[in-house]
Amino acid sequence: MISSKEIIDYLDKIIPNPKCELEYTKDYELLLATVLAAQSTDKRVNIVTKNLFKYNLEELSKLDLSIIEDIIRPVGTYKRKAVYIKEIAKSLIKEYNGVVPNNRDYLESLPGVGRKTTNVVLANIYNEATFAVDTHVERVSKRLGIAKENDDVLIVEKKLQKFFPKESWSRLHHQLVLFGRYTCKSIKPACENCPFKDRCKRKVG
Repeated sequence: MISSKEIIDYLDKIIPNPKCELEYTKDYELLLATVLAAQSTDKRVNIVTKNLFKYNLEELSKLDLSIIEDIIRPVGTYKRKAVYIKEIAKSLIKEYNGVVPNNRDYLESLPGVGRKTTNVVLANIYNEATFAVDTHVERVSKRLGIAKENDDVLIVEKKLQKFFPKESWSRLHHQLVLFGRYTCKSIKPACENCPFKDRCKRKVG
């Protein structure tokens, strides 16, 4: 079994300054960008938000859906996500004067916002100790033997929380995302220099 210290030490060495790759300047921009990133890539989201974030929250709440759809079309499921953006903007203005609150129940009640998105937002905006499990974090966790192949994302999250010290969760989330995105990839992972390759649970072939 690979220890938590081994993983932390290695990730600190190869990813010393981890950060969210979604580009934003306001708290609500991170929330909207994370919603858009579902089943898409941060790179693609950053391209569309350059145009989307020319509109402020008030403007987004009133913008014609067809305009939002045209802007975010490249991220996929754009019709549904356009509705999410408009409804989230309306709700934030009505309930919290346009500020994203440190309120998990409220955030998870928003359309298109689930536990993973909420964890990302709370970690980045409020520095809350959370462990957002996306496809990269899930894959790496299973390959490293922290979680089992059949575990769902909530079980993976709980096992990560149990395995790693709480003060490391938010930092490790970013490190695991980046490690999975660029090194421990789904297809053709770069295993050559990985110190865990002989203990990896990856299914080969």
